[in-house]
Amino acid sequence: MARYDLDGKVALVTGAARGIGFETARQLHLRGASVAVLDLDAEEAREAAERIGPRAFGVGADVTDEGGTLAAVAAVVDRFGGLDVAVANAGIAPPTVTTARTMPGEEWKRVVDVNLIGAWHTARAALPQVSERGGQIVFIGSIYSFANGLLASPYAVSKAGVEALGRALRAELAPLGASASVVYFGWVDTELVRDSLDHRDGGRGARILGEILPAFLLKRITPEEAGATIARALEERAPRAFAPPVWRYISAIRGLINPLLDRRMDRDAGIAAVVAEVEAAQRQRA
Repeated sequence: MARYDLDGKVALVTGAARGIGFETARQLHLRGASVAVLDLDAEEAREAAERIGPRAFGVGADVTDEGGTLAAVAAVVDRFGGLDVAVANAGIAPPTVTTARTMPGEEWKRVVDVNLIGAWHTARAALPQVSERGGQIVFIGSIYSFANGLLASPYAVSKAGVEALGRALRAELAPLGASASVVYFGWVDTELVRDSLDHRDGGRGARILGEILPAFLLKRITPEEAGATIARALEERAPRAFAPPVWRYISAIRGLINPLLDRRMDRDAGIAAVVAEVEAAQRQRA
C-alpha cells in the first residue's frame, strides 16, 4: 500500500493533553497535519494545543460519553473541514494493584469504560469521515492485549478488546480504501505508568513485574518514542506496530508462549504469595 502522507491531513488524538497522546499530536503536527487535541479537561486540551502549534485545536470531551464524543468530532470537522485520522489514545490504569475479586467493581468497570468503550465511541464518531476520506483509525493496544492480566484484569480485558476491535475494523474498512491499526506498547515512561508501577503501594507493581518478567522486557520507552511509533504506523498504513520492537516477536508466538506462562503462574509459589499479599492489603484499605 502507498505511503500515507500526513501533510494536509486532519487528525484527532484523544487523551492528548499529556504523555503519549500529546507526543502523538505534536509529531503529527510536525508532519504537516492539523490536529485536534481532545482531553477530559478542556482547559488542559487548549493549553496543550497552544504548545503544539498553530494548526492545533483543543477540545474537551469525556470519551465514555458517546454524545459528547460525537459533538467533539463534529466541532473538529466544523473547524478543519473534515477528519482523516483518529487516534483512540485515552486510557487509564486501575487505581489499585489487586485481584479481580478484591478490586472494587466501580474501579474495574471504569477502566473498561475508558479504555475500550471510549475507544469505540471515538471510532464510531470518526468512522463516517474516515471512511469517506480514505483515512485511518489507530487503537492503542498493549502487551496486555495478549499477555496474562494478573493483578490488572480490567486493563488486560480492555486492551484485548481494543485489539479485536482494531483488527475487525481494518478488514471492514479495506474495501473503502480506509484502514485501522493497533499499536502495542510495553511500558512507556508516562505519569500513568510511573504512578501505577512506581508510586502506588510502595512500588508493588514494579516489584511484581520484576518477579514475573526478565529485565530486558521491562525496558521503558519515552513518550516521544511512542508518538513516533504511532506516526510511522500511520504513514505506513501498518496493521500493527510494536514498541519496543521485541514485543512483535513475543506476540507472534503468543499461542505457544502463553500456555507456558499461564502454567507457571498457576504453580509459582512466589506469585501465589504476591496474590495473597495484595489481597490482604486491599482488604485493609477497604
